[in-house]
Amino acid sequence: MQLQHIELNRLSISKANMRHGKKLPDISNILPSVKKRGVLMPVLVRPNGSAETFEIVAGRRRYYAALAAAKDQDTPPPLPCAILDEDDDAAALEASLIENFVCEDPDEVTKWEKFSALVRKGRSVEDIAATFGFTEAVVKRILALGNLMPRIREAYRAEEIDAATVRHLTLATKTQQKAWLALFKDEESYAPRGHQLKAWLFGGESISTTAALFDMEGFDGLIVKDLFEDDGYFGDADQFWVAQTAQIESRKAAYLKDGWSDVQVIPPQSYFQSWDYEKTSKRKGGRVCR
Repeated sequence: MQLQHIELNRLSISKANMRHGKKLPDISNILPSVKKRGVLMPVLVRPNGSAETFEIVAGRRRYYAALAAAKDQDTPPPLPCAILDEDDDAAALEASLIENFVCEDPDEVTKWEKFSALVRKGRSVEDIAATFGFTEAVVKRILALGNLMPRIREAYRAEEIDAATVRHLTLATKTQQKAWLALFKDEESYAPRGHQLKAWLFGGESISTTAALFDMEGFDGLIVKDLFEDDGYFGDADQFWVAQTAQIESRKAAYLKDGWSDVQVIPPQSYFQSWDYEKTSKRKGGRVCR
């Protein structure tokens, strides 16, 4: 990377810049300093197809402040620039992202747009996590937003729906997303959100894979995975209960074989009130409640 002072008329904003295409930045807090002292911190640029012009990868606000200050100057000073390699798109995008993450934490959808671009340019989840100081789980969670319909992502960016609702929508099929979006757009309908949305997706009964007593490796039923890779749910409650009941009966038989006088299985949705019972050993005629 080389440092060079470049005239303003030879500079433009790169499409790799994170804020490219958005409205003009607020430069009010840096403009007085730029008018008085000029731009002191170099902007990051790369050649724009020739040795004569360059595109700004990071430092958009400083560039616009310099343009504003130049209106009052007969001969505006050139801008200090650090020049990146012309063909390293991933490095250019990373530079823009890092600078903007420091200045203002962008929303998750914007992060998804840029992280997805880095993936397309060959960066792995591990690379992105190391570059930006995130865990790999956080990077995967952000990239998972790509599995949502664009209208849902935009509603999330605009804060029309919350993170909990988006999280549950990642469990939805495209057909379910379309159905939910139709309810969301209809002012006279109610689009379920949060935990109500999860119940809506699973027909009223959502059973986490953490509830399974049986070996999940031998289960061949449908498992719906959270795209953030934290949660899994049984797509068919009946399949779950067949496997769960079989495991309960197997455990009951094992307790009886081991010498317990009785094994009582508590029905689903019922609670075992421990204060109604006294702990008693198997030798003294104790029973098992499960």
